[in-house]
Amino acid sequence: MRNILLRFSRIFVGALFIFSGLIKANDPLGFGYKLQEYFEVFHMNFLSGMATGIAILLCTLEIILGALLLLGFWSKKVAWGLLLLIIFFTLLTFISAAFKVVTSCGCFGDAIPLTPWQSFTKDLILLALIIVVFLNKNLIQPLFKKEATQRNIAIAVTVISLGFGLYTYNVLPIIDFLPYKVGAHIPSLMVIPPGEKPDEFEIMYHLMNKKTKAEKDMSDKAYLKTEIWKDNNWEIIGEPAKRLVKKGFEPKIKDLNITDASGTDYTKELIENPYYNLIFVAYDLHATNEAAIGKLNALALNATQQFNIRTVLLTSNSAQDAQAFIKKNNLFSEVFFADAVPLKSMVRANPGVLLMKNGVVINKWHYHNVPTFDQLSRKYFDK
Repeated sequence: MRNILLRFSRIFVGALFIFSGLIKANDPLGFGYKLQEYFEVFHMNFLSGMATGIAILLCTLEIILGALLLLGFWSKKVAWGLLLLIIFFTLLTFISAAFKVVTSCGCFGDAIPLTPWQSFTKDLILLALIIVVFLNKNLIQPLFKKEATQRNIAIAVTVISLGFGLYTYNVLPIIDFLPYKVGAHIPSLMVIPPGEKPDEFEIMYHLMNKKTKAEKDMSDKAYLKTEIWKDNNWEIIGEPAKRLVKKGFEPKIKDLNITDASGTDYTKELIENPYYNLIFVAYDLHATNEAAIGKLNALALNATQQFNIRTVLLTSNSAQDAQAFIKKNNLFSEVFFADAVPLKSMVRANPGVLLMKNGVVINKWHYHNVPTFDQLSRKYFDK
């Protein structure tokens, strides 16, 4: 029975660590954004600039520990590493859940979103299984006995897992779990489909009796139904609060609002353009790759002059910063503004490129692998 429990714990923990590491390594920039949230909460902003590097290393560590556990190599060291890591993550997810500091843990990236309490529960289960592994670490036998073989396999696992994270960071995620993936029809993801209901809310009032000093909370419906508002002894204290009564359908894209410098809304016009249009996304102009911007600028010029392709650049910077950037880089594209959160979700690059037509994401690229104008022409614009 002991061996069965140990075998199950090894397989479950090892496989889950590998899966978790691969899912996050598929989108290390997204995991880095999540780490920045934690750094901000714990007042460790000095680490924010290294968030993506830390994300890649953590993903690599998860994959290595999971693989070594399954292979049975260096069982004592691996058991200690797993135990320390899961204790840290369990404490972190408990703090996130109890104090509501981070709404999504990012344990499995955007592939499987978990609430902090769900993540904490998952970590408690893992903690129990890792304790089983830790207490029985002396019983674990390696799949290969030779130390040279173990070392070579461990090196190969390290190189592959680290290389995978670096590749997806410099290209784009292999599998895109975000709503702006290739083939997505953006306008339909921004609305509630017919038959679905939105979230239901109620307004809560905090009331106090002027004579008795008694206090109570009451919903807006009860407030009107009981006609307590006619009783001059009761008065509303503070600001009314909005409370969720019933969770309804939530559009996958609910925060995209594109405006010009004066605040005029261009969201519908840009995303529903019936013709090919190129959208350059540079959520942070201060940190964007300016050499890539130069190449995109040349691409925009050729596309517009030869095929009348509309090209726009989306950023979350201020209009003043954008104007200085336009002047410095002789930017040809139109510039519009949106919040950084949806821009980070559009494409995991700064800058990145989306090719859209009639609201559909036809293709998207990291600035490292944007096709040339001739390639785009042959594949899309000439047809």
